[in-house]
Amino acid sequence: MRFSQDFAPTGAARRPGRGRARARRPLGILAAALALAVGLTGCGAGAEQSTRTPGSTPGSAPEAAADRIEPLATSPRPRLPVTVKSADGAEVAVASTDRIVPLTGGLSEIVFTLGLGRRVVARDITATFEQAAKLPVVTRAHDVSAESVLSLKPTVVLAETTTGPAEAIEQIRDAGIPLVVVAPAKQLSDVGRRIDTVAAALGVPESGTELKSRTRSRIDAVRESVPAPADGRKKPRVAFLYLRGSASVYLLGGRESGASSLLEAAGAVDAGKASGLKKDFTAITGEALAKAAPDAILVMAKGLESVGGVDGLVKIPGVAETPAGMDRRIVSIDDGVLLNYGPRTDRVLRELIAQLYPRDGADE
Repeated sequence: MRFSQDFAPTGAARRPGRGRARARRPLGILAAALALAVGLTGCGAGAEQSTRTPGSTPGSAPEAAADRIEPLATSPRPRLPVTVKSADGAEVAVASTDRIVPLTGGLSEIVFTLGLGRRVVARDITATFEQAAKLPVVTRAHDVSAESVLSLKPTVVLAETTTGPAEAIEQIRDAGIPLVVVAPAKQLSDVGRRIDTVAAALGVPESGTELKSRTRSRIDAVRESVPAPADGRKKPRVAFLYLRGSASVYLLGGRESGASSLLEAAGAVDAGKASGLKKDFTAITGEALAKAAPDAILVMAKGLESVGGVDGLVKIPGVAETPAGMDRRIVSIDDGVLLNYGPRTDRVLRELIAQLYPRDGADE
């Protein structure tokens, strides 16, 4: 599952890892929790991770399980060497992409979709899609094993601003391995930027442009399928909950949760954001849920499973009293793709719309 949505610490010029344990924004904490959830639930690649894919929309991606990557049809030919500016301010020279190690699931998704999957020699535990399943894992929960990475003799490593621990990142760089840090994804507008950044670092900018165009057109096509509220009804209010039952973690997403952009693209209102929650997440309380008053609840599939499904979810204090709880209106999306904001976001958005609205296209 990454939640490749790892989030940047304060200070863009900070070297990745240096002081990271103390400098992460709260969203980085959730990224760590999500990565841990992958390991604890045995969330790996394979058929077990596929989503329910509804009927296609014009211009959308071909129907496929959400745990598979659809690479570009054209074969990329890296033009190297290149020098790129890392999100931490460093200038990084990349001379070879023969052995790539992406350290988040979201970055892995982009690399594979660009058509460079055969060059990837390792994966982060949050890379849950099928094509990456047999690669060695070089992370445990949110922590990178520098020894595991270096043992694979990578020619380039891709990280995000919350990738850690600090010592591991420093060790990789001190070994002379080009390490490019990519800024985090927080909303739909970040999709193209991240694709461009990864493509430039790997010497395939033309493939990046092609993938960005394909992704944008598919997302736009899905957005056009959002039904207009019928009979003067208001947009549905949707609360994003992060659940980890085995660890007793129950969080309500706010303005910085990363879900707002996706919900708004689906024609919904982020209930946590609308209720005034300015942070990323806050502990679920009856008062907070009552103020959010969601018509529907968005959760990650493994999170829902961890609390015992819908029956267990409505037992969490305050949930049953919300309109969503009373109607048992729950939207569940696979952990490994929900907030990646990458090449498969059109599938996520299509799934969200299909579950959020009834088949006749009108909001209930």
